[in-house]
Amino acid sequence: MTRPKAKHEVGRRDEAAAANPFRPLRPDDGGAPAKFLPQLARGGGPRLQGVVEGPTQRASTRHALPPSLRDGPPPRDKLGEELPPLITSIRNGSRIEIAAACPAAQALGLRSGMAVTQARAQVPGLDIRPADPEGDRASLKSLAMLAARRWSPTVAVSGEDGLLLDLSGTAHLFGGEAAMARRIVRLLARAGFTARIAIADTPGAAWALARFHGNYLCPPGDQARALAELPTPALRIDEAAVELLKRLGVDRIGQLSALPRAPLVRRFGAGVVLRLDQALGHIAEPLDPVIPPEAIAVQQRFAEPIATAEAIEHWLGTLVPRLAAALEAEGLGVQALECIAERIDGVPQRIRIGLARPNRDPAHLLRLLKRRIEDVEPGYGIDAITLHVRRAGVLGPEPMVERLDEEAGPDIATLVDTLATRIGQRRMWRMRPVESDVPERAATRMPVLDPPVRAAQAGKRDDIRQLDRNPPLPPWHPGWPKPARLLARPERLDHVMAELPDHAPRRFTWRGLAHRVVHADGPERIQGEWWKRGAERLSVRDYFRVEDEAGRRYWLFRAGDGERAMTGDLSWYLHGVFG
Repeated sequence: MTRPKAKHEVGRRDEAAAANPFRPLRPDDGGAPAKFLPQLARGGGPRLQGVVEGPTQRASTRHALPPSLRDGPPPRDKLGEELPPLITSIRNGSRIEIAAACPAAQALGLRSGMAVTQARAQVPGLDIRPADPEGDRASLKSLAMLAARRWSPTVAVSGEDGLLLDLSGTAHLFGGEAAMARRIVRLLARAGFTARIAIADTPGAAWALARFHGNYLCPPGDQARALAELPTPALRIDEAAVELLKRLGVDRIGQLSALPRAPLVRRFGAGVVLRLDQALGHIAEPLDPVIPPEAIAVQQRFAEPIATAEAIEHWLGTLVPRLAAALEAEGLGVQALECIAERIDGVPQRIRIGLARPNRDPAHLLRLLKRRIEDVEPGYGIDAITLHVRRAGVLGPEPMVERLDEEAGPDIATLVDTLATRIGQRRMWRMRPVESDVPERAATRMPVLDPPVRAAQAGKRDDIRQLDRNPPLPPWHPGWPKPARLLARPERLDHVMAELPDHAPRRFTWRGLAHRVVHADGPERIQGEWWKRGAERLSVRDYFRVEDEAGRRYWLFRAGDGERAMTGDLSWYLHGVFG
């Protein structure tokens, strides 16, 4: 973090200082007591707070805290077993190397850039997962947006793993720089982030101290002394300049700052001197802040309160086109919309609607709102109506047919929105097949308008899987139809009469009613998925499709193969009903 150099408040370790600016974390704050540098005595005079630099790395919630925050026993899973060290891997040309390592792996000597093969040989039993650089950048940007809304109005992304926060005029709202730093560390630790925070007068000094020193609160105007013992790469200069300085015997920032500026510019160019002066505060370094998107809302206030459904409908017809124009200017479509009618007695009336996909069609939005006008109780009158966009999405191009004589596919989004307005979004879904032998796991719910699964990308030319010319197997075998809807759990049958081991039941009783079977088909044997649960290693189910004398068709199964007692107790269950 940096702070403008005029004012100051907290500092680094001082031999005479005994107070610690970071209080130890409580057990529910995410770890053991933190060990940070104590606070320097405060100087006189007002100061501006500065910029916070916090390199963050999302490795794993189990190894999220650094060793200084994790002095207790190593992390363990729910069964009490110690978890292996975690690293992420990324391909760099023909080499697969470590992208990030958890604190436990770093303690064993594993570092970013090391070959994964070397890491495996050095530490057996590693938990290696593929890195996701795009996801990391998106998470870092989301964290920057959160910081801009919660901690400081000026937040900039610093590289691949850091944030710069301008604390000018905001730290006092959190009890000072030290208290603010403690709070940020706690919040990031709870979210599973490892963070190091440095506060200084300049962004360059904060960047260098956070990455090459650790948690540090630099006194105002003292960045030259704080940076003197740091290596020259802390100035964010290129590797060629660092190597040349090292050959000249200059490997510390203090040594570099003592050299005359003119020879440095002639030998290394203006970049090295610029970074040095920015870190020391001689030249200003502007930040490129992230700008959180503003919520879209349109409002209409009335000179006289309104209290009739016709008046509310009239003004909604005026507000919705204005909302659609605001959404079009941003290239967005609304997915969750809230209408708030402010009554004169201070009791707001709310109408919430959700859409299956982003939409900004004024006619469609107005139809959905009109259906809910009856939920509004105007009381003694309504002073204002506001439409708030609670959730929006990018409204991309709509698909179109290439031929004039070709009919486009039906768009059921408007129908889904209309039904969801009446019965609720959560009561609407469609089933998606899942590759599983166990019937209750072979289907799952998905949104009504969830996009279809994308086709698999073409593999490499030497991929051996291209030799398989067989079409993909269907998740549901067409030769053995199953009910479209299964019972929530199989229900046990009573008074079952059946021949063992391969015959369907002749009669059974379900929910107190006796059924006599006239037609049956089966058995279809399904065994448990032993790779998921050890208890299913020997389990067997024999399924039958049966029809009773009234024409009702059921899907039954027997637990066990009828020959070995270890496969099941031969009890019968009803799992589904055919339509």
